[in-house]
Amino acid sequence: MEIDGTLLTILGISAGILILTGWVEQIYKGYKTKSLRDVSKFLMIFIAAGSILWLTYGFIVTDIFIIGTNAAGLTLMIIVSIMKKVYDKRLKNSN
Repeated sequence: MEIDGTLLTILGISAGILILTGWVEQIYKGYKTKSLRDVSKFLMIFIAAGSILWLTYGFIVTDIFIIGTNAAGLTLMIIVSIMKKVYDKRLKNSN
């Protein structure tokens, strides 16, 4: 079964947008509430490891959608991690 290149492009872009929207929403919610206590550090570690592996794979197969989505995802995940660390430290110091 042959799949049209345009359809594959739309599929790749749509998948990337859906994945990255979750991170953007988490950043927005965390910024508003100044709390990311419910975000598991193990979740962050596993997602980062998976993104790094996908990024490596993307470079090996030269797939711009995999590279772009995972590079952006790693960047957003790092932002969430930094926010979590800052907000958790503030909470700990206020108690």
